[in-house]
Amino acid sequence: MPIPAEKSRVVRFGVFDVDLQEAELRKSGIRIKLQDQPFQILTMLLERPGQTISREELRAQLWPADTFVDFDHSLNSSIKKLREALGDDSENPRFIETLHRRGYRFIAPVDRARGYWKQAARRWKWAAVVVLAVLAVLLGLWLRSPLPPPRVIASQELTNDGLLKESLVTDGSRIYFLENSNTAGRIAQVSVTGGDTAPVDVSIAYPNVLDASGERSELLISENPNPLDPTSSFWSMPVPAGSPHRLGDTSGQCAVWAPNGKLVYAKGNDFYIAEHDGANPRKFATAPGWSCQMSFSPDGGRFRFTLFANNTLALWEANADGSNMHPVFPGNAPANECCGRWTPDGKYYVFERKTAGVSNILIVRDHPSWWSKASREPVQLMVGPLELVNPLPSADGKKLFAIGRHQRGELVRYDAKASEFVPYLGGISAGELVFSRDGQWVAYTSYPDGSLWRSRLDGSDRLQLTYPPMQAASERWSPDGQQIAFSGLNPGKAWKVFLISKDGGTPQEVTASDVSERDPSWSPDGKTLAFGHLDFDHVEQTFIAVFDVKTHQITEFPGSRKLFAPRWSPDGRYVLAETVPEDKLRLYDVPNKTWHSVEIPRSIDGFAYLAWSHDSAYVYFDAVVSNEIKYFRLRIKDQKVEPLIDVEGKITRRFPATLGGSWTGLGPGDTPLFVRDISTQEIYALDLELP
Repeated sequence: MPIPAEKSRVVRFGVFDVDLQEAELRKSGIRIKLQDQPFQILTMLLERPGQTISREELRAQLWPADTFVDFDHSLNSSIKKLREALGDDSENPRFIETLHRRGYRFIAPVDRARGYWKQAARRWKWAAVVVLAVLAVLLGLWLRSPLPPPRVIASQELTNDGLLKESLVTDGSRIYFLENSNTAGRIAQVSVTGGDTAPVDVSIAYPNVLDASGERSELLISENPNPLDPTSSFWSMPVPAGSPHRLGDTSGQCAVWAPNGKLVYAKGNDFYIAEHDGANPRKFATAPGWSCQMSFSPDGGRFRFTLFANNTLALWEANADGSNMHPVFPGNAPANECCGRWTPDGKYYVFERKTAGVSNILIVRDHPSWWSKASREPVQLMVGPLELVNPLPSADGKKLFAIGRHQRGELVRYDAKASEFVPYLGGISAGELVFSRDGQWVAYTSYPDGSLWRSRLDGSDRLQLTYPPMQAASERWSPDGQQIAFSGLNPGKAWKVFLISKDGGTPQEVTASDVSERDPSWSPDGKTLAFGHLDFDHVEQTFIAVFDVKTHQITEFPGSRKLFAPRWSPDGRYVLAETVPEDKLRLYDVPNKTWHSVEIPRSIDGFAYLAWSHDSAYVYFDAVVSNEIKYFRLRIKDQKVEPLIDVEGKITRRFPATLGGSWTGLGPGDTPLFVRDISTQEIYALDLELP
């Protein structure tokens, strides 16, 4: 006679274990605190999975007739706490379904860890036959043709306003995003089915939308003029309407809400976790570089993030407690990868990869089982002239939202008589222009691929000198016009200074150092080349290096510690440089061998792309004044600074340069040159076919 099975004391569903004897709820082996009444409700639901437990039964079991409580309020509160512990949603339940005015039902599959005794030998034999049959079927499935890759079967343009967009999040019915010009941004929204965009009033000065809560009832917002500043504050705002409120004293460069509702944020290289409202923050992990753009797997067991190290963006992963931190794609050749998110079912992971200056969206099966024939290699979802960035799976996982953009700049010069900008060199999509001393040649960086080109001033004799994946910037003609020095960046490496012949060839590194080098500048006699030797982690090791063209010897420019970005004046009298970390200017008097401070008015917030006038009397630059970009010139003899152009009033959008900001320079006759951004950028919905 068979011995009856012993009733299990442990019940499993999803990533949760419930020990009924010890009254413990565990998620992925980690105990979750749950009060007595919510646990008793969970126990009753698990004892009768799939069946309705009426409100009257719950009242009789948990609140006897002689108990004086507000039953409805107490029951609703207990159910809410139970759902919070399980990460469940009343509107879209995975575990507990509400039956209006009747009760509740547990809808997820339940597995009891049964303790049956061994069955009779006869049943073993039949079980072995069944197992062998199943293995044969699985082997047949495994040996069949691989599953087809995921693909896009249709697409729809959702917006049509032409403004710059980034940071997509969704509450299921709407898409929220940051929409901006060069100096101002706002949070806007559009229906997931498309239509007109509308602003969202968040009542803070510099908002950036980061995430939506698991219940899709709140937006997570940061406030800072620079959205990647580690001092950005975090705010929560109810949707579809409500006022934002600050999440404690938390601050960092980015944040996300984990599936359990906790606030997780990055500050520099460190990760912190806090309560949903920002209370009780604590550091739980440190990455090997500056990190941002986190996302959690739907089960809450892992999180991934974008790591910036060695001038490359890479995707990394760690367990939810910060352990087992490692690259998502180990062994891959260096590539710029970022901004990844899981599909709601956790089966796929989408992310952005940039190669040769162009970004596209890739998708990969997340941890397929050993018998699956699904590919473990990422697949590019679309191929074409449209560049796709910021992938965001829809709430039902059937669509993928993304920003589609066609990047193009337009080179323009400032016409002082007409007080307007007009196309220059045919309005080519390029910047970083520099002209040979004899005025016959021009070198420039093409946008967006970052290749170095040279041509005559009329555009003839055009020759490409560098090729992707290398990106070029801050090129400078040698005084004899025979070669060009430039800053070059290869994937996974630091910025380096290179030399290349004007007739092409292989770029030659000036030094073999692994430290970042940028901003080359020739001495007027062509015998030496100065450049910044940069170590921003140890600013005392930053200085201006000098390369002797004849001997190839490297020396340190006198008194140049904590200085970089040298600019030799055309007459050889001065060297202008920037300081770190104060971001100020210093001027070296070459004949007198002395450094002097350059006084810039405090109203000017920073400066960029310093350019000497041909007569060495002025230095031109652009800067921000009262949140508006203006173009200035500095007179060297008395350090007088005067504004020349209200750029913000004349150029709506400026194209982002390779080294950051937007490039400015001087053409023949000291004509100011700029790059206007004429890219198109809209939100698209892509219909997915996922095997």
